[in-house]
Amino acid sequence: MKFTTAKAVLLVLLASAVCLSATDTPTVTVKGYVLDSACAFTKGLSKPISKQCAISCANAGSQLVILADDGTIYWPIADTTPSSGQNPKLLPFAGDKVVASGKVYQRGGSKAIVIEKIEAQASQK
Repeated sequence: MKFTTAKAVLLVLLASAVCLSATDTPTVTVKGYVLDSACAFTKGLSKPISKQCAISCANAGSQLVILADDGTIYWPIADTTPSSGQNPKLLPFAGDKVVASGKVYQRGGSKAIVIEKIEAQASQK
């Protein structure tokens, strides 16, 4: 099979579109609780049962997620290939309310965030 100029142009255009879509993704700030994904879905929680519960589930292998104030669940992901789990980044905040910023991706009703910065949310007085 010959590699034609048309195929080369198509390949370059496709690669450019992929690069542009990743760089065009805006940085978003999300506020919410860090809890394990199983409780977020199966228990219908609006906040974690306890800090220790979130830590225990994460240590047992459940992926930690951010449950935003509006009920949206954000799956933390890496933007590297090969990818890596994000629990080590979230574990210090398990069970706590956080402010996270990063690039948000959406697909099929799910939302994921590549966390650029995360910190405990200051308690409001």
